[in-house]
Amino acid sequence: MTWLVSLKKGIQRINLYLCSFGMLLLIPMMLLTAGDVIGRVLWARPIPGTVELSSYMLAVFILLGVAYTHQVKGHVRVSMLVSRLPEWAGLSLDIITTLLSLFIIFILAWQGWAVGVVERSVSDMLRIPQLPFRLLVSVAGFFLCLELLIDLSASVGKLIRG
Repeated sequence: MTWLVSLKKGIQRINLYLCSFGMLLLIPMMLLTAGDVIGRVLWARPIPGTVELSSYMLAVFILLGVAYTHQVKGHVRVSMLVSRLPEWAGLSLDIITTLLSLFIIFILAWQGWAVGVVERSVSDMLRIPQLPFRLLVSVAGFFLCLELLIDLSASVGKLIRG
């Protein structure tokens, strides 16, 4: 059992590092956007490609943070009905929703990989290849699937223990 605990901690540590890297992209995105606005207002010369770069950085930030957000339970969760059910019923619903989420995210990760490996297009203005950003969808989906598996095992364990 100790290897499961260390595996869980390792996955959660990786998700923290990925999220931290994504958060570091917010600073250059902020500076780039501020520079673009200042250049546009003061000199009527915006920085070319700012919108493309900002959208790519925002995509990386969101994708790398989704598994960590799930880890810390930062997603929206409406528990009005579940809080009034018996504990075993709430856990059963939690298991069902986690299984459905796993199914959907697995398809997202799989199709992100399938579409990403054949991607050859580039962005319009800066000619940035879209391949790494498309593959990042599958990476984010993979780590979210791992987090969902951790939650599923915890819920099943609670249900079995009663």
